[in-house]
Amino acid sequence: MKSSLRISLKTGEKIFINGAVLRVDRKVGLEFLNDVTFLLENHVLQPEDATTPLRQLYFIVQMMLINPEGAEQSQAMFKKSVVMLLSCFSNEQILTELKHIDAMVTEGRVFESLKAIRALYKIEEDILNNHQMPVETLEDIRKEIAPWR
Repeated sequence: MKSSLRISLKTGEKIFINGAVLRVDRKVGLEFLNDVTFLLENHVLQPEDATTPLRQLYFIVQMMLINPEGAEQSQAMFKKSVVMLLSCFSNEQILTELKHIDAMVTEGRVFESLKAIRALYKIEEDILNNHQMPVETLEDIRKEIAPWR
């Protein structure tokens, strides 16, 4: 048996476990004794915060965890978004990581892919601040995510 995983939650904090949302009414420690998919509240991106291409991709991937019943639809949207992002970005590190993220999601390693996407935020910010991506491209990406908001 794998070792257990312990996490602590503060009063009022939420955790998303296998599609269920739990809020604790007092400080509590949880110990997971088996494999479980979860997101802590501070890792959940709200729709209104999905303001950049990679944050929008993160939002789509997180929906696979938060809403398992809609995972098939999320996966289709993810594939479409990855293809679009691969054609929009020219930064080699982002392109390489997007391909790796695509493989992780395909293999069911969704939680790991969220971490990988977050790691690219700084590079994306630099690209967007230096206007290295056409405004039209950004608008096209925003239109794709609109149904999810």
